[in-house]
Amino acid sequence: MGVRKEEGADLRSQYPLYVEIGLVLSLALLIVAFRVDLSSSSSFQVQMEEQETVDMEQIQQTEQEKEPPPPPKPPVPQEVPNNEVIEDQNVDFDASLDMDESLNTSEGPPEDEGNEEEEEQEVFMVVENQPELIGGMKALQQSVEYPEFAKKAGIEGRVIVQFVVDEQGNVQDPKVTRGVHKLLNKEAIKAVKQQEFKPGKQRGEAVKVQMSLPVTFQLQ
Repeated sequence: MGVRKEEGADLRSQYPLYVEIGLVLSLALLIVAFRVDLSSSSSFQVQMEEQETVDMEQIQQTEQEKEPPPPPKPPVPQEVPNNEVIEDQNVDFDASLDMDESLNTSEGPPEDEGNEEEEEQEVFMVVENQPELIGGMKALQQSVEYPEFAKKAGIEGRVIVQFVVDEQGNVQDPKVTRGVHKLLNKEAIKAVKQQEFKPGKQRGEAVKVQMSLPVTFQLQ
């Protein structure tokens, strides 16, 4: 009985050593397991990153190399000669021209009847013999009638009338070149139309001559 107690006492004294050995082994296993997991995960991540970067670089290179094709050039128009009209037209010179027919050259070109306008005679400004007013300026002033409205309004002045004396001594185309009032202008033209002249002459022939005369309106 005494011997068995001694052996059990020896086992109990060695029990802490066994526990320590077990702990050390378990820690070692855990450390090994962690290292294996970290290495495997890190290598897997590195491979994934390398694959992604390679794919992006390839896509960018393909986009830069591609360029849109230039637009096609428009076709140059070419002039095509139209020969159909020339081929279809057949001119028969024998039918249009009769060589045996004699030309009648006795008749001249047709005369225009009634279409020829008479040439207007030249109007002279200065001639050898100027037209003479029959009765003088006194006859002209005596033929003037002073308008009643102009008298009442006190309108007076001198009106210059320009006109043409024809070959018979008559007045043509009178017009006022310097007026005072429309009533006085109208009366001055009327008075000049009533006058008669000896026609002007150039080289002994009566001609048309342009003249101007003053008509005076003065209240007494």
